[in-house]
Amino acid sequence: MKKLALVLVIIGALNWGLIGLFQFDLVATIFGGGSQEGVFARIIYTVVGIAGLISIAFLFDSNRD
Repeated sequence: MKKLALVLVIIGALNWGLIGLFQFDLVATIFGGGSQEGVFARIIYTVVGIAGLISIAFLFDSNRD
């Protein structure tokens, strides 16, 4: 579960990097036809957001791998 959350957070971070540098939203392009209003794009954004919330727990995890 931790690795999946980490992968999703990395995907989100890369997407935000693309938005910041090139104003290009890869998730919206792939899953929403270039629009952030697409249903699949919104699902991906939600899943990545949940992964981010789960990843907050890594800050307080005393059992580091």
